[in-house]
Amino acid sequence: MSNLRRVPVGIVGASGYGALQLVRLLMDHPEVELVYLGDQNYAGKQFAELYPHLTHVVTQQIQAVEPEIIADNCKVIFLCLPNGLACQITPQLLEKGSLVLDLSADYRFRNLATYTKWYGTPRSDSATAATAVYGLPELYRDRMDEAQLIGCPGCYPTASLLALSPLLKQGLIVPESAIIDAKSGTSGGGRQGKINLLLAEADNSLAAYNVINHHHTPEIEQICSDLAGHEVTIQFTPHSVPMVRGILATVYATLRDPGLVRDDLITIYKAFYRNSPWVKVCEPSIYPQTKWACGSNVCYIGIEVDTRTGRVIAISAIDNLIKGEAGQAIQCMNIMMGWDETLGLPKLGFYP
Repeated sequence: MSNLRRVPVGIVGASGYGALQLVRLLMDHPEVELVYLGDQNYAGKQFAELYPHLTHVVTQQIQAVEPEIIADNCKVIFLCLPNGLACQITPQLLEKGSLVLDLSADYRFRNLATYTKWYGTPRSDSATAATAVYGLPELYRDRMDEAQLIGCPGCYPTASLLALSPLLKQGLIVPESAIIDAKSGTSGGGRQGKINLLLAEADNSLAAYNVINHHHTPEIEQICSDLAGHEVTIQFTPHSVPMVRGILATVYATLRDPGLVRDDLITIYKAFYRNSPWVKVCEPSIYPQTKWACGSNVCYIGIEVDTRTGRVIAISAIDNLIKGEAGQAIQCMNIMMGWDETLGLPKLGFYP
């Protein structure tokens, strides 16, 4: 296919790990052409100066962030900006007719009071936020094909919600009993210098952080409440583990029907995700590992039931930078454009 027929796409906030994954995936996508890389802090530099291993592949210069110029040149725009910045330029991009996929938290919340409470940034773009579709295709696929703005989920919510959704949607658990214990590789903290991400701090150590007040908590609760049909409060505890990529989320919840067994739930999960090509439900006694998902857009889910306690244990594994970020954003773009949602995305990971 000639590049003249491909859809022009751009990335704003091109310096981070999420943007790097977008560059890698978009350059191999058969229907798009990457025409713009923007980052206010690195304008004028070659992208390969930030990532020298791409010198032979990416020859583009990073440009200043000018919304009108971006919209004039790009049909689809991925925003990889810190929280609180995407909302400053998104209305202008939408007015020019661009399709926008925001990878920050700015457009994940319907109620901006919740955003302000947890992120501390006042907002005045409630009308724009009301048009955003939450970008978890397995739940909101049918709303995406007519959407102009998608608020892509966080990596922890992606792993957690994919594990929880069938249980909540089918009313199989007591919602308030749900506990999410999730562990992430250090790339989830971004490329900025942080003491807890230094090798000397993170290596040979496992640590919980932001216990009871992590920013992803209200995001998870919002979608859980949608699924359950009433307000739901969830216990969520994140941990940092000494690896680069991957999230393992283990969900515990009390079953309403103590007679349900593992095979029942595996059947229910397979039916729930029967039209979701990126979710793979494991066979009995098989529990997912982060290495399986590394480098792919796949979410693996394993199910177990403890008949002694009456609890279900759902375990999900994803690559936080692919299904948890860049890959999922491209999956959403595919649906928005009317393409096969698997287009241009990796099915196989980097195992071992």
